[in-house]
Amino acid sequence: MLFITVILLLTLLFTRQSSRTADHFGPAVTNQLKGFAILAVVLGHIGYFLAPDPSFLYPLSILAGVGVNLFLFLSGFGLTSSQQAKPLTPSAFYRKRLPKLYLPLWLVITALFVLDYFILRRSYPLTEIIHSYLGYFPRADLTQSLDSPLWYFTFILTYYLIFPLLWFKKRPELTALLIGLISYSMLMLKLPLNPDVQYLYRLHWLAFPLGMLFALYINKIHFRPRKMIKWIILAASTAIFAYTAVHSNVGAAPWREQLTSLVTAASLLIIFALGRFNFRLLSVFGLFSYEIYLIHWPLLSRYRLFYRPDPTYLGTVLYLLLFLAIGYLIKKGPGLIARNPKD
Repeated sequence: MLFITVILLLTLLFTRQSSRTADHFGPAVTNQLKGFAILAVVLGHIGYFLAPDPSFLYPLSILAGVGVNLFLFLSGFGLTSSQQAKPLTPSAFYRKRLPKLYLPLWLVITALFVLDYFILRRSYPLTEIIHSYLGYFPRADLTQSLDSPLWYFTFILTYYLIFPLLWFKKRPELTALLIGLISYSMLMLKLPLNPDVQYLYRLHWLAFPLGMLFALYINKIHFRPRKMIKWIILAASTAIFAYTAVHSNVGAAPWREQLTSLVTAASLLIIFALGRFNFRLLSVFGLFSYEIYLIHWPLLSRYRLFYRPDPTYLGTVLYLLLFLAIGYLIKKGPGLIARNPKD
């Protein structure tokens, strides 16, 4: 099983490798990391929650937490880099950023409400419907929630809401510190969340402020190692990734699981930044990673199109292709419809 999984993963990720990129941590690198992150989340959910055999997709089935940390880290990195380059007032920030979060969400949950009602004869309380459109997902029940992974939406939305309010143009390090302290302090309180969701927050609260700090200092670091040194660092990072991916401390104390996950994510950052890889398929998944995150679990768990009855490798590949197609429609569809045919 593991041999087949590794071969499938290499086939998916390492085909059509193109020339090296020029920037150590530019869009080409971050987009590939997003692609890795969404694959880790999707394959983790399949292997950990759907497959009857625990060895299916192992060790990919325990990398979902690493994927979430990568998303949060890259969000902190991206928002900070953008705010440094072109500072926005809070109102301008919200007008630019919030529609990109909410519009795909509203499209997806509207489709899910309709499909669940007419196909599964399943309805939801009015309060849950209202909360969903507001972006408030206080529970993450795999079978009863509209879309269990959307607990993440409320989490990242909170960062988006407080980020511009705490932005200090002359002291951005203070912003990262304050966001980290506020995150930690809030998680010590009893929040209006299901305890399982608050536990998930405790596993991932540090990644976003770390991404902010990374954005503040990456351009100040002029690290150009010699070829031999670079390959030693890459080899060491690969070994660390391989070890921490398997010995992930999933289920251990939150601080220990989070630290292990962050070390795994950091090793990936080093591998992609120094290796200057440009894997086309990873980039494609990265481009539609948010949309895939929104849709993947209901299609996997309630609308089992390709798993009859249990997950298979072929069914997994077909699902990934379907997710790409739907992600493309969500992201590009409105623009294609609005485009003038004469253009």
